[in-house]
Amino acid sequence: MLLYHNSILKLEYDPSTDILEMTWPDLTIGHLSEVKQALQTMVETVRDYDIKKLLVDGTKASITIPDQDHTELDLKLAKDFTSTRLQKIARIESTDFKREFKAEKNRHTIHQNLNIPFLMQNFPDRTSALNWLNEAF
Repeated sequence: MLLYHNSILKLEYDPSTDILEMTWPDLTIGHLSEVKQALQTMVETVRDYDIKKLLVDGTKASITIPDQDHTELDLKLAKDFTSTRLQKIARIESTDFKREFKAEKNRHTIHQNLNIPFLMQNFPDRTSALNWLNEAF
């Protein structure tokens, strides 16, 4: 079921699995404020629908903002999710080694700075991400 859609973000929800699926948006300086607003909408959707599992497709996003801005964005998003009942975030990785190195660095920063009540894990493909999301824990 389509919950939200605009030029930056599309949120699709499967109530039978309680998985919200989104494609990570392009992060460019010119659209950063719109992306922040869209991500805030995603957090509100997770809260409003009491979603427990999130699948993030990071395979296609273009990220051209400075590393510091990207880290701050990821930290804010993780912090915002702590006020929801989210339990798992599965992220499908891109094939770009540099981008994945930065993503892993940001994930490490999140774990160092926040006491997050949900699990986060990266996966090379959609199937393994969905399998992990559907596992009981």
